[in-house]
This record gives sequence, structure tokens and C-alpha cells, in this order.
Amino acid sequence: MRELAKRPHTPPMVTVAFRSDGSVESVTFVVSSGVAEIDEAIRRIVESQTPYLVFPTALSREFDVVEIRRTWHFDSAIRLY
Repeated sequence: MRELAKRPHTPPMVTVAFRSDGSVESVTFVVSSGVAEIDEAIRRIVESQTPYLVFPTALSREFDVVEIRRTWHFDSAIRLY
């Protein structure tokens, strides 16, 4: 990933939809990096961490899915803003 991140690219903005059971419903690129390999690496990073935590009971009563949108920045580490 480090070598990929050195390539010129736009900071990608990604929306991840999490189901209440901790699974990933979708990974959507609001803004692509412009480099298919970087976008695919982000998708793999998100999906490789499954399952995520199950929603707390109070949250799962109200929501089946929660979306989180972040811009990804790459330097010596991946940082999400």
C-alpha cells in the first residue's frame, strides 16, 4: 500500500454502511482516488476487518444500518478525517 499511496491521487472520500450485526453492507466511493488500485485497497482494508462490533441494543432498535463517511489520507499511516 505504501508504494501505491506515493502515486499521485485525490484523497478518496468513502462511505461505509455497517449492518447492526457488524457486517459491511456496502463501501461506496463518494470521491475516487483516481487510482483503481488504491480504491480497491481501501475496499479490502474495510472488508478485512469484519466483523465489526455489533450495534448496542439501543442503537439497533432504531437503526438497521449506519453509514460512516470519511476522507482517507495516506502518509506514514492511514489517517481518516
